[in-house]
Amino acid sequence: MQDSGINILFEGQNLQRILDGLEQTIFIAILSVVLSFILGLLVGMLMTSRNIVVRFVTRFYLEVVRIVPVLVMLYILYFGITRWTGIHIDNRVIAIFVFTFWGTAEMADIVRASVTSIPKIQWESGQALGLSAGQLYVYVIIPQTVRRIIPPAINLATRMVKTTALLPLIGIIEVIKVGQQVIEVSVKDYPSASFWIYGLIFLLYFIVCYPLSKLSKKLESKWQE
Repeated sequence: MQDSGINILFEGQNLQRILDGLEQTIFIAILSVVLSFILGLLVGMLMTSRNIVVRFVTRFYLEVVRIVPVLVMLYILYFGITRWTGIHIDNRVIAIFVFTFWGTAEMADIVRASVTSIPKIQWESGQALGLSAGQLYVYVIIPQTVRRIIPPAINLATRMVKTTALLPLIGIIEVIKVGQQVIEVSVKDYPSASFWIYGLIFLLYFIVCYPLSKLSKKLESKWQE
């Protein structure tokens, strides 16, 4: 007997499996975001360096990340380098590395733009007070930079969470992959399985990403006052 209702979500362990898949998604996303923010701050500062070589290398890194799709980078590492070298690397490690590689470049550019937007008089005032380069960054530049980068950084975090939808393509059992598995084994009994499963996944992504989007807009509006 066929049933096309919402019951598919509550049959067996379906709902729990989907939530476990979401947990996997959030784990990879959060770890990648944290690493990207930390490394992005460092690389962003390097992007403002007066050293031509340093600026060229960091700019080249940014352009590579912007030109090459995230999916291609995932495939190069998962299907290319691991098979070429014969070294097995856990697909979650590859995912975190690629997302961090991508997120660091994007975060670095946000930091670079924020640092360079600080009025020149702020730098000159700090130097006039006798602050060293390190002190100038710690007490003058970084506090102002952090305030400027938080809204776009939150937007980046939201993009990274949404991009985790690519992870099933390298075999990671996250929320979308679990949803696909549930649909495959239930579609005969539940003809509308795709609607209910993907509808739930849509809702879960919305619950995770919407608060971040609202927080970003709220902070941006508050600090522009």
